[in-house]
Amino acid sequence: MSMNGAKQSANTKTKNRILISQPRPESEKSPYFDLERKYPVELVFHPFIVLEGIPAREFRKQKIDISYYTAVIFTSRNAIDHFFRMSEEMKISIGQDTKYFCITEAVALYLQKFILYRKRKVFYGADGTNKSLFDVINKHKESEKFLYVCSENQQDNEIVSWLKNNKCEFTLGFMYRTISNDIKSVLDNQHYQVICFFTPSGVKSLLDNYPSFKQNGTVMGAFGNNTSKAVEDAGFTLDIKVPSPKQPSMVAALDQFLASSLKPVKK
Repeated sequence: MSMNGAKQSANTKTKNRILISQPRPESEKSPYFDLERKYPVELVFHPFIVLEGIPAREFRKQKIDISYYTAVIFTSRNAIDHFFRMSEEMKISIGQDTKYFCITEAVALYLQKFILYRKRKVFYGADGTNKSLFDVINKHKESEKFLYVCSENQQDNEIVSWLKNNKCEFTLGFMYRTISNDIKSVLDNQHYQVICFFTPSGVKSLLDNYPSFKQNGTVMGAFGNNTSKAVEDAGFTLDIKVPSPKQPSMVAALDQFLASSLKPVKK
């Protein structure tokens, strides 16, 4: 297994290394670092994509009145950041009765940065799956007007299809876009046992940087149905697919994978 057809260097052959296509966690208490303490493995963090906020003057072309909507759907912290950025740029006050539907509790708790958090206004899926998000939206779909905040090139098609099929009143609000990052600094001449993807755009970034990339046995993990589909559509073998009831997070999935392939570090 090698990156871009390059030969593995002697000092990388003996390392079990995992490439996480996201920024390094700010807190050293992140469960990712528990994996390094538990197993003989090195985690390398590098975002495969960068986000670019759509300016208010461009957003206005979508002819969306943010104040019209009674509920907002968020599938990431980035979506929350850009929703409130856009509201501020357009000088729109968000009503106190606005309901927020989030993909996970972690995303929901991030709302505390912007609003006075009340559980009666904030809803989230039980296990991080789209299905659990649909379960909570389903209880309110008759009385709410939904704004699904997403990237113009990365919305979750499963969510869009469900909203359509269940006759929800909704609009897609494109407030940011993803562009491929330069990832050659971490992939050139480097060997990784696992590469973890979190968005379809991350898979696109890999191919933008390495159009003829060969998997060559590299284990690939993907978070979310759309990301999993992007990995498989690119012709790669998908070995780790999350979330699932037994593997609700990428950390949990990696823990299970490493437990079956590596011996834990002796304490």
